[in-house]
Amino acid sequence: MIYIGTDIVEVGRIHNNLESNRIKFLNRIFTEQEIEYCNSKLNPAIHFAGRFAGKEAVKKALLSSGLISNVSMKEIEILPDKNIPKVIMPNLPYSIKISISHTDHVAISTAIIIDKSENV
Repeated sequence: MIYIGTDIVEVGRIHNNLESNRIKFLNRIFTEQEIEYCNSKLNPAIHFAGRFAGKEAVKKALLSSGLISNVSMKEIEILPDKNIPKVIMPNLPYSIKISISHTDHVAISTAIIIDKSENV
């Protein structure tokens, strides 16, 4: 089976969260490696927004499919692999592919989950 999830987020919303409660927000949503990656960029808010949208897209695909009943944002890690975002959730028997795009104002992501036991 193949499952899909999509999310879009306003960069300004993420920027406001970073300004108002940075430590709590980052530690609740992102892993240390994600924080390090995004903070290394010229405009971290854009990259945090992209990762946030990516995590939401993965979460929507997983939960709406019934594959799992609960997942926290921090359990979904998105790191670059040769400049392509890669989802890291090692205990899942699924392949997760993700695309993230952003402008100065919005970030969007689509996640596709493929059951590894099927030949797709």
